[in-house]
Amino acid sequence: MAPRFESQAEPGAAAAAAARSTVAGLFAAQAAVFPERVALQAGARRLTFAALDERSRRLAAALQARGVGRGDRVAVLSENRLEYAEALLAAARLGAIAACQNWRLTAGELARCLDLVEPRLTLVSPRHRGLLAAAREGGEVVGYGPAYEDALAAATPLDPGYDAAAPEDPLLILHTSGTTGLPKGAIVSHRAEVARNLVLRAELGLEVDDAYAAWTPFFHMGGCEYALATLMCGGKVIVLDGFDAGRLADVVAAERLGWLVVVPGMIRALAAELRRRAVRPKGVRFCGVMADLVPPGAIAEITTLLRAPYANTFGSTETGSPPGGANLIPVGVAPARLSKRQSRFCEVRLVDEHDREVPAGTPGELCIRGATLFSGYWGAPEATARDFRGGWFHTGDVFVRNEDGTLDFVDRAKYMIKSGGENIYPAEIERVLARDPRVAEAAVVRRRDVTWGEVPVAFVARTDDSLSAEALRARCRAELAGYKQPKGIRFIPYEDFPRNATGKVRRNELEKRLDGPATARRRSDPHTG
Repeated sequence: MAPRFESQAEPGAAAAAAARSTVAGLFAAQAAVFPERVALQAGARRLTFAALDERSRRLAAALQARGVGRGDRVAVLSENRLEYAEALLAAARLGAIAACQNWRLTAGELARCLDLVEPRLTLVSPRHRGLLAAAREGGEVVGYGPAYEDALAAATPLDPGYDAAAPEDPLLILHTSGTTGLPKGAIVSHRAEVARNLVLRAELGLEVDDAYAAWTPFFHMGGCEYALATLMCGGKVIVLDGFDAGRLADVVAAERLGWLVVVPGMIRALAAELRRRAVRPKGVRFCGVMADLVPPGAIAEITTLLRAPYANTFGSTETGSPPGGANLIPVGVAPARLSKRQSRFCEVRLVDEHDREVPAGTPGELCIRGATLFSGYWGAPEATARDFRGGWFHTGDVFVRNEDGTLDFVDRAKYMIKSGGENIYPAEIERVLARDPRVAEAAVVRRRDVTWGEVPVAFVARTDDSLSAEALRARCRAELAGYKQPKGIRFIPYEDFPRNATGKVRRNELEKRLDGPATARRRSDPHTG
């Protein structure tokens, strides 16, 4: 006879508690089974799963002693380093939220992000201590270095079974630009992280112990999220301090990797290094990201050199690898089309401006629902309600569904520039340009670039002919991160700005006035300085 329950609709408290897997709990399980396996590697330094588990429990105890508890934000401002992973795991165990901060921002931009999340405590590396001081006065700060190590040594580790988080508790806040150009903090829960890990491995064939080369910044999902996913499965994370073609080539030659993330702006440099040294990869399961922004020939070249297919995926900080996370371009192929197969672990609708579903062949905004979704934007209930209306997350990305069920990316409903893995919204740059009183109008558009995929270019109408492009560049350098700098400033008469019936500038028309795709490699990296 089948067991009887008082309520078939809702499980009892004991059953619900047994389903409470969290990131910290899953990592701790790997540490118990594989204590001597290397969890983190940075140069000559190694941390086993047992050592990382103990250090993260010591850090959790030290943070708890400073008043950090469930729901509190711990800001982290640091380059990629072993201690960053310790912070993510310590916050996860406490049920606190790791608010990962972008060190590429100016002090003013960083201040807005910190004001948004109101951290109880900030962990900062020596390299970025000056930026933090310029961005924010006061607040408790713990710096990496001797004092950090002393704090860990003095702390009594939390019990191995201590886990204050629930699956729907926020784990990460990852900042992504909003359509107004102001920062939005995407909240990623434990539930979403676990689901994203499962979906990623199911759809793209990652093995549980594949190593991950974490060179992309930990303030991006490509850094912290994939590192956590690897640790939850008992794999090794190779922590790299940013992109270095030579160091990454060393890793490719020495390590058996799962997903080697290579963003558009770095493909040519890595390919040149692999060719120059005739590197024989030890094993890469697949490579790449953002295929839509990479020239087909470059995809064919890098896959040939790495002996690995290219990930023709489409996801985001808000969605994880879905909705288009199950596509691989074969080795050596220069794709003529980049159609995506819809992930099997989500539901998708394409809708018009009235949220009515559109037929196949008609462009529509992609809406998605599924277990990998984020939990909304921190401190932005109106934006969260708008984007989750009707029980679906509205991505702002326009697709067309083909007759065979595949999806083709068309454009962004909310105009955004994707430059070397960074999201740039024109409004951020336009506001800076417009603060010069000699500017009558400013509109920023995207230009294709062989190195970075896309770069911003500004069209400006001036009221004073003495205003120079260099003066505007100087203003942008003072107020915007390096990767947001316009790579061209074009002066045109105010009346030459194309507008719609409501007076808004038509960016697509301005794009047509640009030259063809850039062919010369930039002499400087637009993502620095």
